[in-house]
Amino acid sequence: MGEQRVPIAFAAIGLDHRHIYEMVGRLLELGCRCKGFWTEGEPQPLAGFRERFPDVPRVADRRRLLEDPEIRLVLTAAPNDERAAVAIEAMRHGKDVMTDKPGCVTLEQLAELRRVQAETGRIWSVNFSERFEVRSVTRALELVRAGAIGKVVHTTGLGPHRLNRHLRPRWFFERRRYGGILADIGSHQCDQFLAFTGASKAEVVTARVANLANPADPELQDFGEAVLRAGEASGFFRVDWYTPDGLPTWGDGRLFVLGTEGCLELRKYVDLDGRPGGDHLFLVDRAGVRRIDCTRDELPYYRLLIGDVLERTERAMPQAHAFAATELALRAQALAESAEGDR
Repeated sequence: MGEQRVPIAFAAIGLDHRHIYEMVGRLLELGCRCKGFWTEGEPQPLAGFRERFPDVPRVADRRRLLEDPEIRLVLTAAPNDERAAVAIEAMRHGKDVMTDKPGCVTLEQLAELRRVQAETGRIWSVNFSERFEVRSVTRALELVRAGAIGKVVHTTGLGPHRLNRHLRPRWFFERRRYGGILADIGSHQCDQFLAFTGASKAEVVTARVANLANPADPELQDFGEAVLRAGEASGFFRVDWYTPDGLPTWGDGRLFVLGTEGCLELRKYVDLDGRPGGDHLFLVDRAGVRRIDCTRDELPYYRLLIGDVLERTERAMPQAHAFAATELALRAQALAESAEGDR
């Protein structure tokens, strides 16, 4: 496909997380056509979706979308525990899938996704937005793959989030449904660890989850951390729901990448030193210290995914990576909860 933008028809099934705005919007910007959406009830993001995309029709029966031969790709931001079922149903109808993270909340769901994906040959792509929607991460990966900091030996990922309690549905506070903090927002960190180290798989060395600030919601885990290892590389990440209202964005997400010949720091969404905007990237190497402007860097995930749908390639994200990052997050969650039970 090269750089040519070839439109495809797609649909959205499940509008229960605001990430659906970017998922649909980016494809529309690339000339694709959304033939409709289906969602159960009136989830909180629905009003914003209608405001942003007034021309996208709502259908009463999702089978109308699944059985439409023109639709090539199904997007879902259903409740976390329902995303696997949506994806499986779509793949069995011959559709490729882009799912919001987490793509599933149990290892059993992941095993079924792997089985159905292998049987159908469809694409199951997890939109890890903290990588695919962040220009500084795109540039940082390019630098790492070009050898700018030598061999990557360690990553540190920080993923604080604002709770925004008034926007959250009831299922967000139910462990069985949202999957736990490491399986949910920790999946971003697992994805980035594998991407920056170039590892195909990793192990969880240690992991912890806790509820330290929300006793009225005992099933909510508002803090999580884990240590990962892949060959000679290791990594640490921390995620939480503690972002204070005084921060002008939802979280001070950061990534530190240590190489044998240099290091990178990414201040993804805000710079506490006062520089405006996001996507602040710093490179330290033998030549000195540089701040790199990433504002014009591309976000290639969506363009590449369209090409994958049309050409049956894996340029947006290898299928094995989607499964490996998801499994790593789920295993971190399981280890953390088993450790809690042993105390």
